[in-house]
Amino acid sequence: MASVSIPEKPTAAEPQAAPKPTVAPSYFNPVSPLWNAIDRFNQWRADLGLPHPGTVENLQKEAKATHLNNYMFDGARADLTKSLSMNPLFQVTHSFALGSQTLPSSYNFGAIFANQKVFLQGGVDHEGNVNARFNHGWSDHQVTKAQAQFSQQAGQNMIQLEHDYQGRDFNLNVKGINPSPADFTGIYVGSYLQSITKNLAVGVESLWQRPNPELSEISSSYLAKFTSNDKSWIATAQLQPAGILQATYWHKLSEKVDVAADLQLIAAPTRRDAIATLGAKYDLRLATFRAQLDSTGKVSALLEQRFTPTFAFLVSGEIDHFKNAAKVGVGVMIESSSLTPEEMGLPPQPSL
Repeated sequence: MASVSIPEKPTAAEPQAAPKPTVAPSYFNPVSPLWNAIDRFNQWRADLGLPHPGTVENLQKEAKATHLNNYMFDGARADLTKSLSMNPLFQVTHSFALGSQTLPSSYNFGAIFANQKVFLQGGVDHEGNVNARFNHGWSDHQVTKAQAQFSQQAGQNMIQLEHDYQGRDFNLNVKGINPSPADFTGIYVGSYLQSITKNLAVGVESLWQRPNPELSEISSSYLAKFTSNDKSWIATAQLQPAGILQATYWHKLSEKVDVAADLQLIAAPTRRDAIATLGAKYDLRLATFRAQLDSTGKVSALLEQRFTPTFAFLVSGEIDHFKNAAKVGVGVMIESSSLTPEEMGLPPQPSL
């Protein structure tokens, strides 16, 4: 009698074990404990939650914005700006200056182009001197900058290349001024600023000067920055070579009032001196007033009154009590645009 074969009941397929990843041989295996230590150190830094300390270039940004050193002028000046586009930004500027006691009369034409990653700025004056700036943001943490200045006078030409890296709690910057790849002559600057705590940051800036292949010089400056918990006041200190110490203090008293103090001590073998500067800035609804007093006997003030969003009037004055001298300056800033309010991002005007 022939036998009948009964098919077996299918069984569920057993799960196969995942293949083990193959580890490629590496030449860094002998130093893997070092990489593990670095990873643990980076994790420890991330757990601290330290803030970004800013850049060395902007270490004294708040104090400089309060003082008059970068805003003071004498004589007469006029800045005419016209915006041709808002996104991307493109505007041109005509600047006139005359009657200054320290600077000759001049005319400058400038243009600015900017978008999310690129910033371009260029200018040319009446003597044919050309200056240009270029910034390119590769990411939120890396920016490459280039500056150039070309003049008909010998020794006034300059090219500067710079790269800035912003880490989670540090900032690294390197730059070269008139660098020569052939013999490495030029001026090279490197700076590093690191947050130690949530309030304190320290750093160092080194400068290497190499005017010719046979001569070179290295000098370093040491930096410190302390920021309050609510960021209402900032204190900085910078120890420079040759015994120069500069300290600043900035305090925001209210939403409209800022005060700042600057102290510079010189303890060189051939010179011992100290200069103290105290300034204040008051922001009104349509005006900004700055006043400054220093230990050399100079009292200065600047008023920027904006009558409309496109027209501003400036008046500045300085009295030097020790030299019995005075300076006065007046200026206007006029902005015009060929864009409609909607293109400029302004709210539509109500119809009358």
